[in-house]
Amino acid sequence: MPKLSYAAVGDNYDTKDPIKKLAQESARLTGSNLKKGGFQEIADSRGESAYVWKQGTVHMATTIEGLGTKNLVADAMRKTTGKTYYDTIGYDTVATIINDLISVGAKPLAVHAYWAVEDNSWLADEMRMKDLIRGWKKACDDAGAAWGGGETPTMKNIVVPGTCELGGSAVGIIKKTNQLIIDKKLKPGDRIILLKSTGVNANGLSLVRAIAQKLPNGFATKMPSGTMFGEAVLAPTNIYAQLIQNLFKAKINLHYISNITGHGLRKVMRARGQFTYTIEKLFPPNELFSFMQQSAKLSDEEMYQTFNMGQDYALFMPKKDCAAALKIIKKNGFVGLDAGFVSKGPKQIILQEKNIIFNGDTLDLR
Repeated sequence: MPKLSYAAVGDNYDTKDPIKKLAQESARLTGSNLKKGGFQEIADSRGESAYVWKQGTVHMATTIEGLGTKNLVADAMRKTTGKTYYDTIGYDTVATIINDLISVGAKPLAVHAYWAVEDNSWLADEMRMKDLIRGWKKACDDAGAAWGGGETPTMKNIVVPGTCELGGSAVGIIKKTNQLIIDKKLKPGDRIILLKSTGVNANGLSLVRAIAQKLPNGFATKMPSGTMFGEAVLAPTNIYAQLIQNLFKAKINLHYISNITGHGLRKVMRARGQFTYTIEKLFPPNELFSFMQQSAKLSDEEMYQTFNMGQDYALFMPKKDCAAALKIIKKNGFVGLDAGFVSKGPKQIILQEKNIIFNGDTLDLR
């Protein structure tokens, strides 16, 4: 198999991140417009996964996200099994949005959908649409949010025929000032609790699809356990909205939250400060990650800078809160790992078990 990488299959962060930075710099100049309405932006939320402003006695947060190309995996698997998998696709789109929103401490209030199609024939598949709607609703229920509405534009000559671009936005509320999570709270000595992922979630799918093209039966190729590769890719993403609220209720002092999405484990060092993040323990990669790495002959460095590799959320807190937090995580049906710590030093993340160091200049974007 020819050597693959995430950059080589069309998602090159070296190209994309400077554009994002340019947009962020321009966006920053618009913050003063909120004052005209009597509101105030929380400037420190710029560059976080969600944008926050003060509205009266509370804070409001908003974010927008897209699923990427995971629905193409569902389309491919349907040819093999007859299932649409769009209940998972709908669920994962909302999960991608919500897990960004709650990383600033927000309780989700409303989610809006954006489903762009090439023409309306895509909407005529009744089974697929029922599954998509059912999955989207379930995710909203699990997040405790209302599905407020959405937009279904017809984008001929922009969206590829036979496909759909899925995304959406969400608004949330932070009622207590001390529940606003921005990187100013992060400090040396904080412990890092990692939450175990179910799989790739919605990131790195361009590379996943490139790997599938090289397999003997594509996404229908069976892994050693007998599970089809495509079905493992389509494992539903966890939604952590209720967990974060339950941690607040238990007075767990969350200092920071990082949703590990694009850029892989480098996202652990998303905060602006000059800190070193030492990861002493990691969840072992599940069969899906190991199968992809072996099939494509990818290095550990490429895997851990592209995928979550088994850990999709990082919670930063004082050491004294870790035991109680881990109990709450387990009670909520998730698996947590007291994985590492924050210290003063150059901005970098050290994955001790893998002998990998990602320096701050490899994540030149918050």
